[in-house]
Amino acid sequence: MRFFSPVVKYTSIRMLLAIVVQFDLELEQIDVKTSFVHDELEEKIYMKQPEGYIQKGKENNVCLLNKSIYRIKQSPR
Repeated sequence: MRFFSPVVKYTSIRMLLAIVVQFDLELEQIDVKTSFVHDELEEKIYMKQPEGYIQKGKENNVCLLNKSIYRIKQSPR
């Protein structure tokens, strides 16, 4: 099974903007950059502690992720 992130073609955006201008419509934009952050994980994923959060005596501890973060393979799924 293949997964992908849907991406809009540039020509589609231009067409939409042309229709908005032609019919004097209002256009709203939303930010979807945080969509991965709110996604639930189906499996357990551990990561190294981020720099700046490492406590003395606990350098080898890891973090269990509760929600998806950027740059992991499971984010787009």
